[in-house]
Amino acid sequence: MTDATRYPLSWPLGWPRKPAERRARAKFTKGERRYSSQPGSSHSWVDKKSLTVPQGLGRLQLELERLGARGVIISTNVELNSYGDPRGGRRDPDDPGVAVYFKLNKKDRVLACDGWDRTADNLAAVAAHIDAIRRIDRYGVGTLDQAFAGYDALPPPGAHNRPPWRKVLGIAEDAPFVTAGIVQHFYKVKAREMHPDISGGSHEAMAQLNEARDAALQEIG
Repeated sequence: MTDATRYPLSWPLGWPRKPAERRARAKFTKGERRYSSQPGSSHSWVDKKSLTVPQGLGRLQLELERLGARGVIISTNVELNSYGDPRGGRRDPDDPGVAVYFKLNKKDRVLACDGWDRTADNLAAVAAHIDAIRRIDRYGVGTLDQAFAGYDALPPPGAHNRPPWRKVLGIAEDAPFVTAGIVQHFYKVKAREMHPDISGGSHEAMAQLNEARDAALQEIG
């Protein structure tokens, strides 16, 4: 269906991005009931906490299952372990966007969200959106295909969901005779800026740089 990656984020071509300064803090929470420790007290309350990435991912996976989606790829800038689960102890990525690629009724579909400043909340937002789409079908007012009709004009998922390697490496679009040596030179320059051990660098930026280098070397042969 697509060559989108789970990590790093493969943003769908044609889907607008939200500027970082305009991203808001969402109100998605998970409540936990607490009970008083005072002897004989029956007092209890619900303690609401911000969602974690695994919790947001769980909500999204559940809604995708209810939707009947197949071939699901949930793409984010959250690092994954060898089991495909989010790595623990990592800070939230600078780009918290989420893109979900799947097949529904034999059609390729994609939904994406970067309106919130935390990955967990963008995961939950897509989950809530899918729930709203399912309600359209459940209440008999419309169909799932009608609900997705507004997305049909978007280009299909593919290699261009990722930034062009020239842009990532900083090589001019009209630069002639790009060789493997030139690619490696620009890669090393950018790596000094993007490496996670450098101030301002990050794991997701370095992963994207590695991917751009590999794509460039493959293209130029």
